[in-house]
Amino acid sequence: GIGHLTPRIDRRAMLAQQQGLVSRLRQAKYEDILHRHPEIRLVKGRARFRDARTLEVDTGKGKPEKIEADAILLATGSRAFIPDIPGLAETPYWTSTEALAAAEIPGHLIVLGGSVVAVELAQAWRRLGPEVTMLVRSRLLSREDEALGEGLRQVFEEEGIRVMTGTLPEAVEHHEGQFTVRVAGESLHADRLLVAAGRRPNTESLVLENAAIAIDEHGAILVDEHLRTSQPHVYAAGDCTHLPQYVYVAAAAGTRAAINMMGGEATLDLSVLPRVVFTDPQVAAVGITEAEALARDRAVESRTLELAHVPRALAAFDTRGFIKLVAEAESGRLLGAQVLAREGGEIIQTAAFAIGQGMTVREIADHLFPYLTLSEGLKLCAQTFDKDVTELSCCAG
Repeated sequence: GIGHLTPRIDRRAMLAQQQGLVSRLRQAKYEDILHRHPEIRLVKGRARFRDARTLEVDTGKGKPEKIEADAILLATGSRAFIPDIPGLAETPYWTSTEALAAAEIPGHLIVLGGSVVAVELAQAWRRLGPEVTMLVRSRLLSREDEALGEGLRQVFEEEGIRVMTGTLPEAVEHHEGQFTVRVAGESLHADRLLVAAGRRPNTESLVLENAAIAIDEHGAILVDEHLRTSQPHVYAAGDCTHLPQYVYVAAAAGTRAAINMMGGEATLDLSVLPRVVFTDPQVAAVGITEAEALARDRAVESRTLELAHVPRALAAFDTRGFIKLVAEAESGRLLGAQVLAREGGEIIQTAAFAIGQGMTVREIADHLFPYLTLSEGLKLCAQTFDKDVTELSCCAG
């Protein structure tokens, strides 16, 4: 009953609004806090370890400043990983930083990658107007349940996003404002190329070997549950570590590291880690997948409920997606949940609480959930472990 309207896109106005919000939050959440605490000394520059307890900071003002400390916290973040593809380094490619700040709307955008950042930006740019082609080495969201990536691929192709899986560019060129990407015997042409193939920790310039701080093969700092590195007085948090690269993990790690630097023994438990990909529909997951369980020789059962059986999705006329639950075969204890739904991110914490509390799918099925909410789909899916979905009532009794 509502006619389709094509909105007029003012990209520069969108950017001004976006950057204004970021600027206000940066000021309120970081810079103002530092100003209110004069006991905190801010030194701007590039730091490197001289030894395990001494840092040298190049401030750009002559001789590096030497800082000695009893405890040190490393939180240097990460940067976009640029794959070693012939010709790529010599081109003006975008990373997520440039893609989020670009005022122009290209005619055709090629996205290299199939990770979280790749899928979020591919869909966002497609909805701004340009043609979008994704070049994915394996499949979309390869670390998640395969059905999530496949469901998202179908949505993308319905929106006009071309998804080429199992592909790796052979060479990249840029000439007279046009990119040419050679892949699988085909030459693709585009106005812009977005490289979203993952991230790498910012640790090289720290000269960690001078402090004997252990890293993994990607340069990520190894930490224990207390956020301690291989040097007991040096802590690390955020994307520079081997921990999952989520902002809420970084925040939790930083808080606990600060407590421990002052003599505490706080720990970071990531055994139940909910995660959300902000596409439309959203991808949300927590716990282990069925494939992961089988790889660990764990006997599990799973059920998948299409959103066509969830009243909220029917009422919203948007039945794209599903809810999948993975349970231990013998006990029925919930081990994992995967959701593809427009509001999937809003319900995944419910599944996380259920896993954390050791609940069984039978207990979830017996709980009361409000009618006409997406979370009711969790109850409906749990009921299908011992009931036929076609025989369930409309209100999950």
